[in-house]
Order: sequence, then structure tokens, then C-alpha cells
Amino acid sequence: MWAQLITTKLKAGREGDLQDVTDKLRAAEQADSGLLRSTAMRDQNDPSRVYMFVLFESEERARERENDPRREEALGIARAAMAEIFDGPPEYVDLEVVADWVR
Repeated sequence: MWAQLITTKLKAGREGDLQDVTDKLRAAEQADSGLLRSTAMRDQNDPSRVYMFVLFESEERARERENDPRREEALGIARAAMAEIFDGPPEYVDLEVVADWVR
């Protein structure tokens, strides 16, 4: 498995728009993309700080997904919405998953 942690900040007053962006990102997803889990979180102590954790079958599948033409139209809509609410570009941390468990 392979994952990314994506961090960004919301523009002032845009906290309520985060659900709309996550809905648009979900609409761009393809069933066979290799994505296993996607979680969006907001910092309790700084509600403008957003974290997104995405878990994939492998890094290879994640990189293939980045270039999947089936996602382009819906992803363009999501990117436009993100540009409206995020204060600057997101930061990405690539992660090798060494253990994963669900209770």
C-alpha cells in the first residue's frame, strides 16, 4: 500500500465550503482507480488547516490515476472549487504504508 497526506489552508470564511469540494473530488473518482480510502479532516485547534489522507493499492496505481483521462472533466470542476477556497497550493507528503489496521 501507498498513501499521501495532503495539507492546505482554507481562506477565511470558506470553512463551510470544504464538504462541497470533497463531494466534487468524489465525483471525479473511478471505481477501478486503486484508491482504497480517502479521508478529509480539519484541525480542531485551527479550523482553517485541512488534512486529506488518501490510501492506494500501490504508488503505481496512484500515479496511473493521476493521468486517467476519465477523471479530467470532473477533476477540473473540483480544481476550480479548490482554487476558490484554498489559500495557496496544497502540500503533498508521499508515504510508504508499513502497517494498516481497522478495528
